[in-house]
Amino acid sequence: MNRTRYGQPAPMPDSIRHFMRAGQHPARALPCPHCGVAAHKPCRIPSRGVPLAHVHQQRVDARAQMVACCPTCQVTPTVPCHANGRALDGGTVHPARHVEADRSAA
Repeated sequence: MNRTRYGQPAPMPDSIRHFMRAGQHPARALPCPHCGVAAHKPCRIPSRGVPLAHVHQQRVDARAQMVACCPTCQVTPTVPCHANGRALDGGTVHPARHVEADRSAA
């Protein structure tokens, strides 16, 4: 018979589970568009597969785009930032959107 010490873990909504993961960057809740790792996995160097201690900037940008409105270009979450009607290169976001994303997570 295979028993665990504490039984089944208590059910927890995913929205709370993301904030309870101590020590992890909030962007790890999304898959990384740069190296292709799944959500909640550490970013890796694409050429060697070595795990990194930090997350790629593209993953941080993707999180900001997913959760925050941009005060600079006035777009809603999930809409890419733009300048003069054209999307920013490489999926980057305005610095103010990063601030908004960090503020909304706190």
